[in-house]
Order: sequence, then C-alpha cells, then structure tokens
Amino acid sequence: MTFGEKLKQLRESKKLGVNQLALKSGVSASQISRFEKGERKEPTLETVEKLAVALGVSISYFSSEENKDADKRHYYDLTEKDERDIAKDLERMIADLSDGGALAFSKDESEIDQETRDLLIASLENSLRIAKIEAKKKFTPKKYRK
Repeated sequence: MTFGEKLKQLRESKKLGVNQLALKSGVSASQISRFEKGERKEPTLETVEKLAVALGVSISYFSSEENKDADKRHYYDLTEKDERDIAKDLERMIADLSDGGALAFSKDESEIDQETRDLLIASLENSLRIAKIEAKKKFTPKKYRK
C-alpha cells in the first residue's frame, strides 16, 4: 500500500474531508489530494509528521509498504476519548479567548481576520494533540507499554 493509499484510508476512517485534514494539519488540500491520487509519491518528513499528528497516528504508520506493524496501535496513539477531550479543551480555549477579547490582533480594538483566527485554532488543536501524545509517552507506566 502506497503512502497516498494509506493516507486516504486513514482520513476516511476518521471521517475527515480533504479540506478538514488540511486545516488540522497545515498541509494544503491540493497537496493531500495529489498524494492520495498518486501524483506525488515522496512527502517530506515534516509533511508526514504534520499529517500523522493530525490523524492521531505515529509517523511509522506511513513508513513502508511491507511493514506489518504499521496497522498496530502504539500505547501513545490517541484514542477516541483523547479526541473528545481535545475537542472539549479546544472549545473551552476558544470560548475563553473570544470572551476576553484576547483575539485582538493589534493594539487597535479590531478583531483578527477569519483566516488568521482559523490558523490560530488549528495551531492550538495541533498543540493539544502533541501535548497529549507527549504526556502519554512520559506518564504511561512501563508495564502498559508494548
């Protein structure tokens, strides 16, 4: 299975559209489409990392076609409960930022534009995902690590 096939299968299993994945990962929708169609074969490590974080899998999930362990979950991979927790935390953070006027972009009283706001939200979501994965890696007892 190629990188693009794995990406498409995983994206669809998470019930995400190409544009939604693009917003979550910071990788352009056109680039994701080209990977899935097989028009681009070799993504950069940075691109793979962004997509893996956004989809809640390890980078090794995409590593090789013959890797039998690629479909195996790691102890630090995000579960559905983790995804729900991240969504709740993100909603709370956005509400706190919006209510307090903390999203003011400059010293003026004007709010930031929608694109900048969306990028900030995507960045917060990725930060929450990374923090959750790192916490799992650090605080999971050794007897539960496989």
